[in-house]
Amino acid sequence: MTQIEKYRSFIMTLPPGSLSKEQLLVKELLIQEDKDMSIYYVPYEYVNKRAKVMIIGITPGFTQMELAIRSAREDLLQVVPSDLIDQRAKKLASFAGSMRKNLIEMLNQIGLPGATGIDSSELLFEKRSDLLHTTSVIRYPVFRQGKNYTGHSPAILKSETLYRYAESILLPELQEVKDALVIPLGKSVSDVIQAFVNKGWLAGERCLFEMPHPSGANGHRKKQFEQSGSGMQQKVINWFSR
Repeated sequence: MTQIEKYRSFIMTLPPGSLSKEQLLVKELLIQEDKDMSIYYVPYEYVNKRAKVMIIGITPGFTQMELAIRSAREDLLQVVPSDLIDQRAKKLASFAGSMRKNLIEMLNQIGLPGATGIDSSELLFEKRSDLLHTTSVIRYPVFRQGKNYTGHSPAILKSETLYRYAESILLPELQEVKDALVIPLGKSVSDVIQAFVNKGWLAGERCLFEMPHPSGANGHRKKQFEQSGSGMQQKVINWFSR
């Protein structure tokens, strides 16, 4: 179920080309405010139930929000069916930028292409997107004082508002995409997924808890990956050979 119709009229008023925070972090796209946090709409409601790999970030950042809204605007103008707009926006914008490049490199190194029968993890974001479901602990973009929320201050598990999104939206997604290997990116995401496992809502053997967040701002990414890469590679083999 997509909410694009609810936001159609406003999105279609946006000008062509790149969009700024002043144009997008506005009341017309605002879902909720909580103290210094603001949560905005993005057309990310598509769920690929047949995916074999599920990659989970913290929350879409502004880069991803801008690309997705721009994609939705173009599709609305071209009268693309509503149920395809979210799917196309998510494919274009998920982990867009340097994050995607870093993520692909790590996925290649843990042997995901061989396990899924493709030549490179890059294809998951292109011709073989049928194998991939991307999502976030908080499906919609979260900003603190206008800046991308990074999973801290507050931690998701300590924020009633943020955790409500995780339990009410992410958990059902995990249960719908039931055959996928789950790859939470970074400690903030892993902590939430581990909480689901601890409550008996998710099987721990599905999850690669050690994957670092691929953001260029994560200065410890390479060291973290070196320490856990071989263990993740074995988990990939175990999951896809079960």
